[in-house]
Amino acid sequence: MTTRRPSRPLVSDPACKPSPYPSSPCSAFLRGLLLALGAALLALGLSACGPSTGGIAQPAHAYASRSDQSATNNAAQAPQRRSVGRYHAQHITGDFANYARLEQFVNQMAAKHGFEREYLLGLFSQAKRKDWTLNYLAKSDQTIKGKPAVGGWTRYRSQFLDERHIGAGVDFARRHRATLQRASRQYGVPEEYILGILAVETTFGGFVGNHRVLDALTTLGFDYARRGDYFRGELENFLLMARSEGLDPAAPKGSFAGAMGLGQFMPSSFLKWAVDFNGDGRRDLWNPEDAIGSVANYFAQHGWQAGRPVVTPLQAKSPITLETGINTRYTLAALQQAGLQPTGSCSDQGQLSLLLLRHQSYDQYLIGHANFYTITRYNNSAYYSMAVHELAQSIKRRL
Repeated sequence: MTTRRPSRPLVSDPACKPSPYPSSPCSAFLRGLLLALGAALLALGLSACGPSTGGIAQPAHAYASRSDQSATNNAAQAPQRRSVGRYHAQHITGDFANYARLEQFVNQMAAKHGFEREYLLGLFSQAKRKDWTLNYLAKSDQTIKGKPAVGGWTRYRSQFLDERHIGAGVDFARRHRATLQRASRQYGVPEEYILGILAVETTFGGFVGNHRVLDALTTLGFDYARRGDYFRGELENFLLMARSEGLDPAAPKGSFAGAMGLGQFMPSSFLKWAVDFNGDGRRDLWNPEDAIGSVANYFAQHGWQAGRPVVTPLQAKSPITLETGINTRYTLAALQQAGLQPTGSCSDQGQLSLLLLRHQSYDQYLIGHANFYTITRYNNSAYYSMAVHELAQSIKRRL
């Protein structure tokens, strides 16, 4: 999540550099001949000096459709700072000693991004294997993911729609009103939805996680087979992030999966969408101002439409057989034909999601508009996104 900044000058083509040899006295004839020859060569070589289309900076919104590799590429092209921390070793010791794949990773980071190999060997000698995380994920992976259970939304909602979250949101909004207003103006995202994300993720910084990000990502990158590739990519991005922001990579703490700050950004999201919203020269997602701006930017880059609805309740006039979920797509006419009627005005003629919220004693159907889908880009869950929406509205009513 990032604001636009002027692109850096392209590095000139080596063929266009001036001659490295110093000038020496020569005859006027020789000088004229050399000048004429140089002019001819320059005319022939102009195309070699021009920037290729592959070097043109992309608009910020293009990042939303790229893979996480783009975050790595962007960080690698940024001006390099020195890595922070006195780490140095000839080989990895500690919990990750003799991990051949980790040593290969170190070699790749040195070759690809210019890290000192001994620095990384020393750093990973300090990393701790998180057995609790591996055990937790092993149990989670065994859980059968089926259709929403009766009362599932009631139970999920009760975790977030309470006074602790709503009251904290009102207090946070009052303390940071100017920053929220500025973010809303700049990115076109309502203040309450920024607050909804921060409420669900960390209760406005009340709990940002106590796991060292280095430990979390190293463990999951090299001991969690199911998603090892993904977490090794996040570890790569984390090391690039730490270097670019001048952080000791052993210092940041976050979730057991390596998410960071008030908005719980993974390192790839940090590199692509985090912003320095308070202008201090750093992107610090543990800082409320930067967190507010970064969440707003994330929404904007993922397609938030200012002034458009998020959900519309539906009334079922007959048993519903249509498939539900955030990835479903129906026209309004198709929903009406199936026996679903909006309870309020709905003029959206685009593709709509059909959402199902299972309360303890009844089922509730809603239309999920494009802005609802944008919230799911933060967490791919209808219940999560609905909790963000309802918290946003609850906090807004109290302000």
